Amino acid sequence: MRTGGHTFGSFDLFVNFVSNMADSLMIWWYWILLGLLLAAIELATPGGFFFIFFAVSALLVGLLDVMGLVESDALQWGLFSVLSVVCLAFFRKPLLERMNIAERAEAVDSIVGELAIPLVAIAGGAHGRAEVRGATWTVRNVDAVPVEPGERSRVVAVRGLELDIRSERSR
Repeated sequence: MRTGGHTFGSFDLFVNFVSNMADSLMIWWYWILLGLLLAAIELATPGGFFFIFFAVSALLVGLLDVMGLVESDALQWGLFSVLSVVCLAFFRKPLLERMNIAERAEAVDSIVGELAIPLVAIAGGAHGRAEVRGATWTVRNVDAVPVEPGERSRVVAVRGLELDIRSERSR
């Protein structure tokens, strides 16, 4: 492909790559490694899609540096910053919506109405522990009457990581 008297092809990109290696002390490797490290951090953290945009930006800056399109360190850092913020601002919310992160958070509300078996005696309005679906939860007895250990109760509300229960005999 010819533009303005210059030929851009795969050989020219290779020549540009090799000629830039000695001048930049392989700085493009730092960008690639930073991008891979940030991508690994994203994979290791629970979904929030935050580090991935910084990883993509670092990889892009590394590729642009390999091609010789950005040579100054200040320009590279500026481009990395702008790309990261722009990607974060424009792509995070649609990605979260597409992955239905909020929908998974609401799935715990399906516990309402489930059987809860108190592990300890819980006075009216007091907190204790109960087993629901095979897991132990912190619960609050919303009845005025106490609930005895092993007594059948029902979950009536979910408040974060705490469940409100009511004895079946008070129904």
